[in-house]
Amino acid sequence: MLEQIAIAVFGVAAVWLSQSEELRQRRWAPVLGLLGQPFWFIATIKGQQWGMVAICVLYSWAWGRGLYNNWFRDK
Repeated sequence: MLEQIAIAVFGVAAVWLSQSEELRQRRWAPVLGLLGQPFWFIATIKGQQWGMVAICVLYSWAWGRGLYNNWFRDK
Protein backbone atom coordinates (compact mmCIF):
# COMPACT_ATOMS: atom_id res chain seq x y z
CA MET A 1 0.00 0.00 0.00
CA LEU A 2 2.82 2.44 0.85
CA GLU A 3 4.40 1.84 -2.56
CA GLN A 4 1.17 2.72 -4.35
CA ILE A 5 0.71 5.94 -2.40
CA ALA A 6 4.32 7.01 -3.05
CA ILE A 7 4.02 6.13 -6.76
CA ALA A 8 0.88 8.23 -7.03
CA VAL A 9 2.24 11.22 -5.11
CA PHE A 10 5.68 11.38 -6.74
CA GLY A 11 4.44 10.37 -10.19
CA VAL A 12 1.60 12.86 -10.43
CA ALA A 13 3.70 15.66 -8.96
CA ALA A 14 6.54 14.95 -11.42
CA VAL A 15 4.27 14.91 -14.45
CA TRP A 16 2.43 18.02 -13.22
CA LEU A 17 5.67 19.95 -12.75
CA SER A 18 7.05 18.78 -16.09
CA GLN A 19 4.25 20.72 -17.76
CA SER A 20 4.80 23.96 -15.87
CA GLU A 21 5.54 27.14 -17.80
CA GLU A 22 7.99 28.16 -15.07
CA LEU A 23 11.52 26.75 -15.39
CA ARG A 24 12.00 26.94 -11.62
CA GLN A 25 9.09 24.53 -11.17
CA ARG A 26 9.76 22.39 -14.23
CA ARG A 27 13.29 21.54 -13.17
CA TRP A 28 11.94 19.76 -10.07
CA ALA A 29 10.03 17.22 -12.17
CA PRO A 30 12.94 14.81 -12.65
CA VAL A 31 13.86 15.06 -8.96
CA LEU A 32 10.39 13.92 -7.94
CA GLY A 33 10.31 11.38 -10.74
CA LEU A 34 13.53 9.80 -9.47
CA LEU A 35 12.28 9.83 -5.89
CA GLY A 36 9.33 7.72 -7.00
CA GLN A 37 11.40 5.15 -8.88
CA PRO A 38 12.45 3.03 -5.86
CA PHE A 39 8.77 2.51 -5.07
CA TRP A 40 8.13 1.42 -8.65
CA PHE A 41 10.99 -1.07 -8.39
CA ILE A 42 9.73 -2.43 -5.07
CA ALA A 43 6.17 -2.85 -6.36
CA THR A 44 7.14 -4.47 -9.64
CA ILE A 45 9.71 -6.84 -8.12
CA LYS A 46 7.24 -7.88 -5.40
CA GLY A 47 4.70 -8.58 -8.12
CA GLN A 48 7.29 -10.38 -10.25
CA GLN A 49 6.42 -8.13 -13.18
CA TRP A 50 9.75 -8.41 -14.96
CA GLY A 51 8.69 -6.47 -18.04
CA MET A 52 7.69 -3.57 -15.81
CA VAL A 53 11.05 -3.78 -14.03
CA ALA A 54 12.70 -3.24 -17.42
CA ILE A 55 10.41 -0.26 -18.05
CA CYS A 56 11.35 1.12 -14.61
CA VAL A 57 14.98 1.05 -15.70
CA LEU A 58 14.07 3.08 -18.80
CA TYR A 59 12.01 5.58 -16.80
CA SER A 60 14.89 5.97 -14.33
CA TRP A 61 17.23 6.64 -17.22
CA ALA A 62 14.83 9.24 -18.66
CA TRP A 63 14.35 10.99 -15.30
CA GLY A 64 18.13 10.89 -14.78
CA ARG A 65 18.60 12.57 -18.14
CA GLY A 66 16.16 15.28 -17.07
CA LEU A 67 18.01 15.72 -13.79
CA TYR A 68 21.31 16.13 -15.62
CA ASN A 69 19.88 18.57 -18.19
CA ASN A 70 18.06 20.70 -15.61
CA TRP A 71 20.59 20.74 -12.77
CA PHE A 72 24.10 19.92 -13.97
CA ARG A 73 24.44 20.77 -17.64
CA ASP A 74 26.08 24.08 -18.51
CA LYS A 75 23.59 26.45 -20.07
